[in-house]
Amino acid sequence: MRKNIDLLDESIRPEKLIWFLAWPTILEQLLVTAVQYVDTAMVGSLGVDATAAVAVNSSTTWLINGLCAALGIGFSVLVGKNMGAKNYQRAKETVMQAILAMLMFGAVLVGVVQLIAPVLPGWMGTEPHIQPAASAYLSIIGMGYFFNVIINISANIIRCSGDTRTPMIANIFANVINVVLNFLFIFETRVIELAVKLPFSDKMLIDTSFEMWGAGLGVRGAAIATITSLGVSACILFLTLYNKDYPLKLSLRDKFRFNGGIWKEVLKVAYPVALERFTLSGGQILMTKIVTGLGTASLAAHSLAITAESITYMPVFGFSAAGTTLVSQSLGAEKKQHAVKLSRYCVIGGIIFMSLAGVILYVFSEALIGFFTADPEVIALGGKVLKIEAFAQPFFAMATVIGGVLRGAGDTKWPFYASLIGMWCIRLGLAFLLSTVFELGLTGAWIAMVTDLAIRGTISLLRYRSLKWLNIWDRQVKA
Repeated sequence: MRKNIDLLDESIRPEKLIWFLAWPTILEQLLVTAVQYVDTAMVGSLGVDATAAVAVNSSTTWLINGLCAALGIGFSVLVGKNMGAKNYQRAKETVMQAILAMLMFGAVLVGVVQLIAPVLPGWMGTEPHIQPAASAYLSIIGMGYFFNVIINISANIIRCSGDTRTPMIANIFANVINVVLNFLFIFETRVIELAVKLPFSDKMLIDTSFEMWGAGLGVRGAAIATITSLGVSACILFLTLYNKDYPLKLSLRDKFRFNGGIWKEVLKVAYPVALERFTLSGGQILMTKIVTGLGTASLAAHSLAITAESITYMPVFGFSAAGTTLVSQSLGAEKKQHAVKLSRYCVIGGIIFMSLAGVILYVFSEALIGFFTADPEVIALGGKVLKIEAFAQPFFAMATVIGGVLRGAGDTKWPFYASLIGMWCIRLGLAFLLSTVFELGLTGAWIAMVTDLAIRGTISLLRYRSLKWLNIWDRQVKA
């Protein structure tokens, strides 16, 4: 299939359109997850303390990534809407404003992270001997947030223009670089032995050893590898906006001036998304603080279980991204029934794939945790909570895919409402009660998490079925 097709062509089968947009995102998530698995396993091989040093920062990095994603969604949905309406000049002007946002917001984020890095691990209740490594990791990772802003905004814009392959390619390069540099930076110089036998024979095909240089930087090495790979991905995506094949190609001769009208439209979409991400990630920070109080083994198991379950996110993010693109362009072209038809395929597909992934999560729970660590206590704890989480997968699919559909329609408030109710009214209070008061430990915290996801998915489904999201753009235009 060619790189670009008319997403509004009603003669093309819905499943073909959705798969055209979804498969590169699914493959991209597969690569991201695979590298995350390898990354976590490398750090995990250094011991539970190293895993905890990275884990204590996870919820904070999710918060920051969420804020970056909010801006990306705000600009990309507006680009998709204008492309659907064939207002290409307005779409191009929106991309130019996005570049200004990358430069300003990226610089601010780097400064903020450097300020909080020395104190955050202590505030989270991390054990004193882990705090120096945790602070160093966050400080180094923080330097890469300038690239992270570029990646989030550029990738979202490119996807909403109908090209989901370029972000995938950028991720392939970044992930390969990340794995290679992890191997070089995390471990010390050591002897590598290669021994490969011929099939059905005792004869050796390869039997050699060599010395492999290593910086031996441990957790700091993992952070350096991460920001280097982010820099590569950011360059590829940013340069795509100036590529002749990009439908809204920019030129070095373009004059960049602040456009308040575009920013007003972007912020109408972006600020509820930012509130949603802040709500979720802020809650995750407190959730991490609750789990940290259960001990280092529980914190490590919690972090590794979250990493392990990320394998189930691959299909659902693909369907969510497809839903955002198709709905934004369909409503921009004033094809409301087309938006409903395509979005229904996205939702059903996401639920089916996510449910199957939940079965995998349940059956291979301990094996997935065992990939990252050899600690028997961590494997037992992590495997137990993954079995609980497996039952939440259909609800997570509803919340994620419908969230993408609603954002494509400019209806970004309802995903925020669902997140606020689920996280702050249900998860945090229930997690504290079950894990601490009723002494269920990490199991209690994850039961609360599943309850939150079930409620969030149900609220999202009710909003979707109301079809009120179809008229959000009309109201904003009148306003």
